[in-house]
Amino acid sequence: MTRQTPNIRRMVVAAMIAAVYCAVSLLLLPLSFGAVQVRVSEALTLLPVLSPDAIVGVTLGCALTNALGSSMGLIDVVVGTSATLIAALMSWALRKARVFGLPMASSLPPVLVNAVFIGAEITLLSPEGWNTGVFLATALSVGAGQLLSCCVLGLLLVWALERKGLGERLFGKS
Repeated sequence: MTRQTPNIRRMVVAAMIAAVYCAVSLLLLPLSFGAVQVRVSEALTLLPVLSPDAIVGVTLGCALTNALGSSMGLIDVVVGTSATLIAALMSWALRKARVFGLPMASSLPPVLVNAVFIGAEITLLSPEGWNTGVFLATALSVGAGQLLSCCVLGLLLVWALERKGLGERLFGKS
């Protein structure tokens, strides 16, 4: 029975991250979707820096958010969730690359991957179809929102959690 406790704890932590991601996204719904978006919950995509368990949480949170809040339907669940999963895996892989003690490199995959994936998705689903100029504008817009969420809010979140030792309390020693 004690062997299962760490697995249950990991599932609970991932579920909590997913719930927070989804709740914040849906609470701030007008900001969370579209070509001009600042999905504040994307700050949580830096949590994989603290533990690979957070990868499951942010991925599930994104899937739930897109399933419940997106007007683009199933395609947004698949594309958006895939982007989050890829970015979270990359952020985890870059977790040790730090500048001034901050995981700066880990904040870039969510920005770049979402700019490309979501920019392409929005452009392809537009009534006009693919247009490189529209894609570039949309990708830049999505990327700008991600910069705020990940490179500002996400880095502040990780800094605060590490500074107060809450990362270890939440996820255990990594």
